[in-house]
Amino acid sequence: MKLGLIGLGNMGHHFGNRFLAAGHELVVFDNNPQALARLAQKGARVAASAQAMADEVEFVLLCLPMPSIVESVVQGPAGVMHGQAVKVIVDLSTTGPSVTDSVAAAAANKQIHWVGVPVSGGTTGAEKGTLTLMASGPSTAFEQVKPLLSVLGTNIFYLGEQASLGQTMKIINNTLCAVNIVASCETLVYGAKAGLDAKTMLDVINVSSGRSFITQEKMPQCVLTREFPTRFTTDLLHKDIKLCVEEAEKLGVPMTVSPAARQFLSFAIGQGDGPKDYANVIKHIEGWAGVEFGAAVSKDS
Repeated sequence: MKLGLIGLGNMGHHFGNRFLAAGHELVVFDNNPQALARLAQKGARVAASAQAMADEVEFVLLCLPMPSIVESVVQGPAGVMHGQAVKVIVDLSTTGPSVTDSVAAAAANKQIHWVGVPVSGGTTGAEKGTLTLMASGPSTAFEQVKPLLSVLGTNIFYLGEQASLGQTMKIINNTLCAVNIVASCETLVYGAKAGLDAKTMLDVINVSSGRSFITQEKMPQCVLTREFPTRFTTDLLHKDIKLCVEEAEKLGVPMTVSPAARQFLSFAIGQGDGPKDYANVIKHIEGWAGVEFGAAVSKDS
């Protein structure tokens, strides 16, 4: 199948690699010449603009970092929506419900179907093709693009006809992740300060009621090793929890814990953590406590 992909960042370049490996004819566009060159070397063709891509392919996939960028790439001058060939736009970004509903309606006025498919599983899942995909939009369009989605993930959920339902599901998931990382950092650093072994704490928690993705994967793989690889940035996690709190407020749903986690992530961004993996936020709590999670604790601590 011939398709277009816009956005070749931490996630998007893995998507491009997987589509090429699956035998699809791929047209790409990004503002980063180096990102374009990497995929061009593997057989992708570079489009001059988003509109130029949409002039020749029926299926355009987006993998972009911010809702405002999605709006610009789709509706702006030389945007996807102005293309003559495009029939379905698949948004793999976390764009949020409100912007998604707005852009999907604008696309529908051009007889273009919008399928929102935010993903979960990070860069590791993107590379391996094991992501969870949360799709919503016209069922006929979803069925058309489902073979493409199966290249990217193993857990594909169709949530309904409304374009924004997948986005709602994604920001709920990521808000839980944000709350969990803050609570896990606080409690695990407390345990380290009190003299508990870091790995043993995780072993106990992960067969008990407090377990989560953070304790089962994030802490062992990224924090316990003290490697902190960049898989999902603090900026992006903060964006998602901000979207969730704002969208819940629009519906009159009170939130008390989630705004506190958002505030802590905002603090971490102010300290320079924005482009770093969100696991790095533990370092602030470690600094205040005077102890490092995973390091030996002296008896007089």
